[in-house]
Amino acid sequence: METTESKNFIEQEIDKDLREGVYDHVCTRFPPEPNGYLHIGHAKSILLNYGLAKKYNGEFHMRFDDTNPTKERMEFVESIKEDIKWLGADWEDHLYFASDYFEQMYECAVKLIKKGKAYVCDLTPDEIREYRGTLTEPGKESPYRNRSVEENLELFENMKNGVYKDGEKVLRAKIDMASPNINMRDPILYRVAHMTHHNTGDKWCIYPMYDFAHPIEDAVEKITHSICTLEFEDHRPLYDWVVRECEFDHGPRQIEFAKLYLTNVVTGKRYIKKLVEEGIVDGWDDPRLVSIAALRRRGFTPESIKMFVDLCGVSKAQSSVDYAMLEYCIREDLKLKRPRMMAVLDPVKLVIDNYPEGEVEYLEADNNLENPELGKRKVPFCRELYIEREDFMEEPPKKYFRLFPGNEVRLMNAYFVTCTGCEKDEDGNVTVVHCTYDPETKCGSGFTGRKVKGTIHWVPAPYAVEAKVRLYENLIDEEKGVYNKEDGSLNLNPNSLQTRKCFVEPNFQGAKAYDSFQFVRQGYFCVDARDSRPDALVFNRIVSLKSSFKLPK
Repeated sequence: METTESKNFIEQEIDKDLREGVYDHVCTRFPPEPNGYLHIGHAKSILLNYGLAKKYNGEFHMRFDDTNPTKERMEFVESIKEDIKWLGADWEDHLYFASDYFEQMYECAVKLIKKGKAYVCDLTPDEIREYRGTLTEPGKESPYRNRSVEENLELFENMKNGVYKDGEKVLRAKIDMASPNINMRDPILYRVAHMTHHNTGDKWCIYPMYDFAHPIEDAVEKITHSICTLEFEDHRPLYDWVVRECEFDHGPRQIEFAKLYLTNVVTGKRYIKKLVEEGIVDGWDDPRLVSIAALRRRGFTPESIKMFVDLCGVSKAQSSVDYAMLEYCIREDLKLKRPRMMAVLDPVKLVIDNYPEGEVEYLEADNNLENPELGKRKVPFCRELYIEREDFMEEPPKKYFRLFPGNEVRLMNAYFVTCTGCEKDEDGNVTVVHCTYDPETKCGSGFTGRKVKGTIHWVPAPYAVEAKVRLYENLIDEEKGVYNKEDGSLNLNPNSLQTRKCFVEPNFQGAKAYDSFQFVRQGYFCVDARDSRPDALVFNRIVSLKSSFKLPK
């Protein structure tokens, strides 16, 4: 029985274009503006554009849309390149900058002036807005709209040569001030901006607007399908107008899809910038954010993000996705790949009184019970251990199966121990738990005697590695939502980060940045790439072990 491949609406349109001979190949691009770090929504666009190019044996272009020097920095250029490479999108030798086309854009503007399709306008920004009209009322023509071609050419050259101040003049397209689409009401093509550009320096003091530059960039690079998000749907007539009037052969085709929205997360660059500047987060890559750099630092993998994007799908319908789906994807990706090792996050000492003092033995432990290919490791075992404080209670409730006076439990990969009591400090806090062990119950010894209901993990106190763990919750107060309705501020969760000292088994020594592990019973953790050192390990919790999220059927 033959299976029919399911294709999204963009793939169906590409198939149609290829079948009808509109294009004989496929060329896509990802064109970020380098004015901030990329976030999870951009990952969808990157993987979509790259995936389409690969599926159709075409080309994928990486292009920086750097036409606005007021907000762009090389820091953002480098971070974006790193993010895209990490996601696995390989642009090979197709790395471009919009600013490399400034000369061609200028020539296109001159061509439009000569065709009577563009003019220099002296209206102020407020006047231009006033003249533009509304959604229900047509706009008014600028009093400078009918300047001669010769005058416009001279004025535009003067703009380029730095004769005018910022905002004094603009170049506008001459289209239709009565158009029902406001984007077609003589949009601005160029503005004066005496600013140093990260790529071109001080060569230019006029810069093209996005809606003029973008279609030219696509056309120059011979992009076939310009895949963008839905907010550009109303801009498509202008995109096509620029390509047509600038007389490019076989112009690209713009197709729009719905953005990826995650519930209860901050993606707006303005808000993230404020969080960084106010020290609420420690940078654009703070693991509580959903920038790609932050997700990487927290311990997410390219595979988990690709799984997430695939589950979200591609459509024209706007919708929001629960953050729990992203957590589901990283759990699914890591559960068979990473070793499960022991770490104690809230330690209290356990002393096995009848275990020989000074003796140590090395017990064998599976690295991952669900994946035998990850092998086994040796863990030192001795008289003094650390266990989780919650694994002991003097007066336990019913169905508490861990340590309490008189109860027997299994120490993971080791022996059965019976609790005999505890020591406390002057404030009544437990400082040491005492127990005895049964030498006949060694794990793997073939012991088939009595059974116990509780198993707890541990680390050997003399050999334990002291480390720091960061436990993350949502940066946003989920009950209140992302934004405060009264003033637009963010509803922040004051408990979004907890830092603790912990002890981990000695096999963690040598762990490097971005290495990730499952801490038994605690969740998945990743070595922090910024703050961790070989002699002072820092782990970020990627995700807890369990979730209420279930894939829809």
